[in-house]
Amino acid sequence: MESKMDGTVGKALAVLEEIAGFGRPVRFSEVLATSAYPKATLYRLLQTLTNQRMLAHDPDTGMYTLGVRLVRLAHDAWRTSSLAPIARPYLDKLSEKTGETVHLAQLDHAQVVYVDKRNASQPLPMFSEAGKVGPAYCTGVGKAMLAYLPDDELTGVLAQQSWHRFTDGTLTDEAALKAELAAIRERGHAYDREEHEIGIICVALPILSERGRVLGAISVTSSTLRTTLDTLENNVPLIRDTADHIAREAQNWRFPESKMTA
Repeated sequence: MESKMDGTVGKALAVLEEIAGFGRPVRFSEVLATSAYPKATLYRLLQTLTNQRMLAHDPDTGMYTLGVRLVRLAHDAWRTSSLAPIARPYLDKLSEKTGETVHLAQLDHAQVVYVDKRNASQPLPMFSEAGKVGPAYCTGVGKAMLAYLPDDELTGVLAQQSWHRFTDGTLTDEAALKAELAAIRERGHAYDREEHEIGIICVALPILSERGRVLGAISVTSSTLRTTLDTLENNVPLIRDTADHIAREAQNWRFPESKMTA
């Protein structure tokens, strides 16, 4: 969330995220239609981002796209700040043993970022892909991480949830989610009961440091067309073992200690 203290940098990053959210090349008029900034300010920010190669502008079509410099920075961030590189062999083993879709995710403020994924032996169409951002309050990995946040961080994160109802199973208020998070802490793992996508279910566990800090989460995901939550739950020992291995590897990795504030 942009702070008033962030100035031009905060505004530029907000515009960058807005353009990325289109998921395709966009024209100035499209960005202007949804932007919080006036035309002159938006144009100046786009020029700066283009000059810094964070955006690319095609003069023939008038379209803006994410720039190659951003791709390089994203790759460097993936290598140095995400769990993905050290988790890769453990995700491979978990995927092979379960035959189901495996997700690795981390929290970015109030949202879930899928940093890696292994498809099932019989792949399923679903929202999640590596690099995609999803809601924390109605995904298995999101709830697994929220359940273990310190109270002050959890308060800030919950204040930023959209509470949009994706399916009939979506929890759409803070009280209901807090009750769910208490249950997750009690049993040690989270469920997605078709809360984000109809027909998609999962079991998820957090990846915690020795001090209990949330590093990320892992889920084993499938479809109600071929299995049940009870069957998926049989994978909890495997998921826990995978999470423990990744957590031990992460102890020797210098992850950012940034707090998730509102």
